[in-house]
Amino acid sequence: MTKNVLIVEDDPNMLVSLKFLMKGEGYAVRVAEDGEAALAAIQETPPDLILLDLMIPKRDGYEVCQTVRANQSWKDVRIIILTARSRDSEREKGVALGADDYITKPFANKDLIERVHAALNAASG
Repeated sequence: MTKNVLIVEDDPNMLVSLKFLMKGEGYAVRVAEDGEAALAAIQETPPDLILLDLMIPKRDGYEVCQTVRANQSWKDVRIIILTARSRDSEREKGVALGADDYITKPFANKDLIERVHAALNAASG
């Protein structure tokens, strides 16, 4: 069964790149450009994995992560925070709020793909 990935990113260039990369790996991809659109998309059809930027309009990535983790019916959704914020305190906050992984930009495509596969395999295993 095809895994479903929701990309939450407001930078158009990054969004196109991530979408291309995930589709190339055979994932079904949906996108949201702000926190409210992300939560609406999750409510409609919970994805298997969310690639979540922190600095997005309307609701930031931390709030989206916290909202997803607070909903018991979304407990199996994997969350990878993908952000330019690289301070340890920010990483710790993301993990404390329930992110499965935290990747800082810029990143190597190969590294991102490996970590997406690992998160999805952990969810199904």
